[in-house]
Amino acid sequence: MNEERIVSIRNGRTALGIELGSTRIKAVLVDETHTPIASGSHEWENRLENGIWTYSLEDIWTGLQDCYRDLAADVKAQYGEDLVTIGAIGFSAMMHGYMVFDEKGELMVPFRTWRNTITGEAAEKLSALFSFNVPQRWSIAHLYQAILNGEEHVSRISYLSTLACYIHWKLTGRKVAGIGEASGMFPIDSNAMDYDAKMLEQFDALVEEKHFPWKLRQILPAVLMAGEDAGTLTQEGAALLDVSGKLRAGIPVCPPEGDAGTGMAATRSVEKRTGNVSAGTSVFGMFVLDHALSRMHPEIDMVTTPSGDPVAMVHCNNCTSDLNGWVNLFGEFLSCFGKLDKNELFTVLFQKALEGEKDCGGLLSYNYFSGEPVTGLEEGRPLFVRRPDSRFTLANFMRTQLYSALATLKIGLDILLKEEDVQIDSITGHGGFFKTKGVGQSILAAAMNAPISVMETAGEGGAWGMALLAAYMLCREEGQSLGDYLDKRVFADMTVETMEPDGADAAGFDAFVAQYQASMEVERAAVATLK
Repeated sequence: MNEERIVSIRNGRTALGIELGSTRIKAVLVDETHTPIASGSHEWENRLENGIWTYSLEDIWTGLQDCYRDLAADVKAQYGEDLVTIGAIGFSAMMHGYMVFDEKGELMVPFRTWRNTITGEAAEKLSALFSFNVPQRWSIAHLYQAILNGEEHVSRISYLSTLACYIHWKLTGRKVAGIGEASGMFPIDSNAMDYDAKMLEQFDALVEEKHFPWKLRQILPAVLMAGEDAGTLTQEGAALLDVSGKLRAGIPVCPPEGDAGTGMAATRSVEKRTGNVSAGTSVFGMFVLDHALSRMHPEIDMVTTPSGDPVAMVHCNNCTSDLNGWVNLFGEFLSCFGKLDKNELFTVLFQKALEGEKDCGGLLSYNYFSGEPVTGLEEGRPLFVRRPDSRFTLANFMRTQLYSALATLKIGLDILLKEEDVQIDSITGHGGFFKTKGVGQSILAAAMNAPISVMETAGEGGAWGMALLAAYMLCREEGQSLGDYLDKRVFADMTVETMEPDGADAAGFDAFVAQYQASMEVERAAVATLK
């Protein structure tokens, strides 16, 4: 048993990050060296109710409590200690979406997650008004769509929140957002490090005739930079998180961040000319800019790092859901013959993909469980198609699934890399897509035709990144930037594996995407006919 870690746990020389992802809530506890020493998790899934992708408040709190309980049990099992205090905590979640509360703190309509593509009219009008791309999943698009729809609850809004900000509010009493999280709610002015004042005025003028009792800034969370004071865990908050009652109040809590911000922290991608790709249920690539883009692109979102620097982001709603569905199907088949190791199945099938033809042998797959704004689809239908003369092998099939998971991302990235000449010195991959050594990494290298690095912490993902942001709030030196802290305190001795792109792989991916885009009408027809 590690005595140093026991002392760290007992004396609260730790940091905890909890991230609520699309299919899993994960908690990671780190020590003073930023090394994960315990973890917990809870599996969950969104629901499609009345045409809305949502999670209930019961889902949120039972899931969060179960995840924390699992973490505390891991601490107890490994170190024999009850988890009663922590140096600092940070909460993260899927960005964007729509949670609105009245003056009594009651949720007025079911949580509308980032996955919904029901705000097309609002997003289009706001993008034109601001001359700034406002994606459908952003909180402001959801708010304006509710106004356009004439929804009764809008006039009674007291607080417009995201999932991460909601949890932070309930546990600390503070209505705040980390600037990266805020940048997925409303456009940010990186000079002022706040919501864009001109755009706030434009929005208020746009809805003035409605005579709402609020101005937009009044209902949005306040914006905080990484490292700033965001409150402490209240007595009520401690009891809400830890139902055993052992966790003490008064623990510092850092500004809540979205999964984009935690991904940047977890991959040391917060400095200019760095980038990362996070691939799980959704996939997004983020690149910290050293120059402004020449024009607005509807496929490119502008967000910020947790420190407020501008980031060009390509976000795709769909990544591994269809891939996981096929692996589960193969697993169900194999389980008919006996016991099955799920992790081994993923490894074998992912590695099999590397044996496939570079262009997938004429096979084609669309992984669209939900709509995909990058390619202009408001709904999705998972679809696998092939010609009679396609080479239908397991290797080609699995390679097709991996290509499909990144195909829409590549369409958006080509705009940045080829049209806007965005220069990136380092690109890091993280998330479940990269867990099988060398496979997801080689596929992304082919998609971007660029070297891709994966760190030994790639599987830890955003929860670890959130723990780093919590630690930064406590441990940074006076005036030390987040990038400098990550470079000198966290990643200085980190093992990093970099893979160069294979020219034949890159050409094969280009050929696949060309066919993918040329055949998009097949997916559109599926959406139109499969109601």
